[in-house]
Amino acid sequence: MSQYLLAIDQGTTSSRSIIFSSSGKIEAVAQQEFSQKYPKDGWVEHEPEEIWESVLFTLKDVFKKCSLAPSDIASIGITNQRETTLVWNKSTGKTVYPAIVWQDRRTAQQCRELSSDEEFVSYINSTTGLLLDPYFSATKVAWILDNVEGAREQAENGDLLFGTVDSYLIWRLTDGQSHKTDATNASRTMLFDINKQQWDKRLLERFNIPSSMLPEVMDCAADYGVINEEILGKAIPIQGVAGDQQAALVGQACFKKGMAKSTYGTGCFMILNTGNTPLQSKNRLLTTVGYRINGETTYALEGSIFMAGATVQWLRDGLKLIGDATESEALAQRARQDNGVFLVPAFTGLGAPYWDPDARGAILGLTRDTGISEIVAAGLQSVCYQTKDLQKAMESDGARPTNIRVDGGMSQNDWVMGFLSDVLGAEVERPEVTETTALGAAFLAGLQHGIFDSIDDLTQCWKSDRVFTPRLSKAERDQAYGGWKEAVERIRCN
Repeated sequence: MSQYLLAIDQGTTSSRSIIFSSSGKIEAVAQQEFSQKYPKDGWVEHEPEEIWESVLFTLKDVFKKCSLAPSDIASIGITNQRETTLVWNKSTGKTVYPAIVWQDRRTAQQCRELSSDEEFVSYINSTTGLLLDPYFSATKVAWILDNVEGAREQAENGDLLFGTVDSYLIWRLTDGQSHKTDATNASRTMLFDINKQQWDKRLLERFNIPSSMLPEVMDCAADYGVINEEILGKAIPIQGVAGDQQAALVGQACFKKGMAKSTYGTGCFMILNTGNTPLQSKNRLLTTVGYRINGETTYALEGSIFMAGATVQWLRDGLKLIGDATESEALAQRARQDNGVFLVPAFTGLGAPYWDPDARGAILGLTRDTGISEIVAAGLQSVCYQTKDLQKAMESDGARPTNIRVDGGMSQNDWVMGFLSDVLGAEVERPEVTETTALGAAFLAGLQHGIFDSIDDLTQCWKSDRVFTPRLSKAERDQAYGGWKEAVERIRCN
């Protein structure tokens, strides 16, 4: 029996395919970047066909990097950038508009207008666990239907389908046979009742979105369909799906209440397992589905930071201060840690706990002796300070993380992880396998396929690589964080 699992990790800036053994060991990785489009201030789009082609490329390329063949793969798991919204014609498969990315803020004005209805805003929060914000899918779908010629008429005739990236890929991989999503991705649309675990009629009516567009909502470990045999020469089942941050929660084996993971990819996302009860935040954090397995929902509290790895990308591509992200660690080590420079990366607004879509980025505290090292260090530190914002909000909600596990590309930077531990005043634990988003998708596929019997088996696969412990005193930590808070207040708009 085949014991290898293939994870499709469709991210914001690239698509990857990773093959794992049943013990969680990486056998091969293939990756391809694709273009980012910024047609207007605050707008972020992807070409759906580019996403699809990049996934197809990596699916085939990953087998060139190892001795395995498609016949060795037991099951496929999919994890994806969440909230990114696609609408396509179910007959032709053609999208009616580019994918509107989760970072996109074009519906900020619509959200401001809706926010005057306090009862409706409260309903959104209590029903979906989310805040009324352009980040989520609902207003993006509505924008497409209202602004693309003929789209609303097609939708009302039942000709259009909506999906987050997972749904779009499943639909394409199965040749249009399967229009499904999982509970974690559904919980990020602002259209899904996380208490009843179903699409919400009132929200669909208010955003004027026909229910015929929506995918079927499944458990994270479930049967999503079988990929077209022509793609890899074998009809492999898709049996695990979760949005990237929830997949990382699974990949980090955070199955106990109080455990938390913080993923550093394009953005940064801290998710805390709150058990089988949704915890409503008083500090503008999100209540979301952590995972749903065997019909049982585990909830989570989440804080979302829009710019983490994207900040380093901007230092590289925008300011051209570095040629490669790996150069940032050595540069940061040369900077004085108390140089007073703060970079607030509010390029597309601020996420949790501020939720200020109109805030814009700034570098503060510059002096004549500020150089490239100090600016690069400030960019890296901004990610740690934003994580501290989330930690403080969770503590205020009575949900202090008992364990913080880190993953994602930036977690490989020892300088950043050391500073993160200093700022948080907590131990930060990095696993041997930091590709935990893809690993979580593979785990879910393996669970459904029967390679794993239970989540206890998944816990046994998780192994620690290094623990970072705080070096700063509380007074030093508080002083540094106080400087960050002052910098943030100077660029906020609301």
